[in-house]
Amino acid sequence: MNERRIAFVIFDGFQSLDLTGPHEVFQYADKLAGGYHRQIVAPRPGPVASSSGLPVHAAHGVADLDPGGIDTLVVAGGAGVDRACHDPELTGWIADAAAGARRVASVCSGVFLLAAAGLVDGLRVTTHWARAEQLAREHPGVRVDCDPIFIRDGRVWTSAGVTAGMDLALALVEADLGREVAHAVARELVLFLRRPGGQSQFSVGLWSAQPATDSLRAVVSAIHADPGARHGIAELAACAGLSPRHLQRRFTAELGTPPATYVERVRVEAAQRALAGGDAPVETIARRYGFGTAETLRRAFHRHVGVAPSDYRDRFRSTKE
Repeated sequence: MNERRIAFVIFDGFQSLDLTGPHEVFQYADKLAGGYHRQIVAPRPGPVASSSGLPVHAAHGVADLDPGGIDTLVVAGGAGVDRACHDPELTGWIADAAAGARRVASVCSGVFLLAAAGLVDGLRVTTHWARAEQLAREHPGVRVDCDPIFIRDGRVWTSAGVTAGMDLALALVEADLGREVAHAVARELVLFLRRPGGQSQFSVGLWSAQPATDSLRAVVSAIHADPGARHGIAELAACAGLSPRHLQRRFTAELGTPPATYVERVRVEAAQRALAGGDAPVETIARRYGFGTAETLRRAFHRHVGVAPSDYRDRFRSTKE
């Protein structure tokens, strides 16, 4: 197997977990299955201070590392990203490296550097919830969605705050080496692939495979387009153009979970976003997203989130001054 060259971009004031989290994911994947060569690049080689003061040694500076031949470019974020965006040598190197890379990724506010390098115009991206408004204001040509843990738009992947970079890296490993390797890495690192977060960032892609056929892609799209609609096995089978029994078998085989379980998880994620982002009563949210009653929603929340809807809202609710 040819090694994939992974280049991590850091700068003064970067968030250390934006680097170390994804780096560890790729390191363990390389240990298990091989295939990754990791490099760290900064504006200049040598020690680079993170935002917490933790120094990291960058073996390469942009002046001495050839931007060609990079498979995956991963750009960290952090408190120093605004200053880094005004470094033309750094943004120019990122643009050059991205031009030949198979894919480009950012962690947290690293998307600002992708934007400064002209790589995300017209794309849908995510970032840390506290940076979303700034990103939309400074780059009006970018479609900002701070809800998902990570987003893929073409060959550009962006992730939410800090530890979400590990979720993104796991998805990249899964795309390269398969689901079994990605799950083995997650077990090794004791990672939860589905977890609540302060900006209600939940991605079905973290806990299910992607559909491999057009018929099931249509079913999945219908579920996400309107989680509260009738999504019984008969309705989903009609959407797929399959018999209910055939759909049940195909869906479970391709996505790794039965249709009813998938629908419930999508509905729970939709309810999580509503609870964190608004004031609607739990009963209203339960009806809106297909649970019928607050008690049914409560039981589903305990199964998938581990807390009651009211407790979830108290913990993760967005507040505005």
